[in-house]
Amino acid sequence: MKILGIVILTAGILALVYKGFTYSRPHTKEIGPFDIHYNTNETVDVPMWGGVILVVAGGAMLAFGMRKA
Repeated sequence: MKILGIVILTAGILALVYKGFTYSRPHTKEIGPFDIHYNTNETVDVPMWGGVILVVAGGAMLAFGMRKA
């Protein structure tokens, strides 16, 4: 429970700091005998309330996980 709390807390902090992430999707188009390869960048925005919920949940898991031990 403690490790899961740390992972969730870290994910929440990263969501608040970076506010999203970008990744590339490779594409291939065939036009006759030619292959055209290109990448498109996709952006995923993480809302602030999502990061706050993750931080609170991770902190709660750490707090309640340490009380039982």
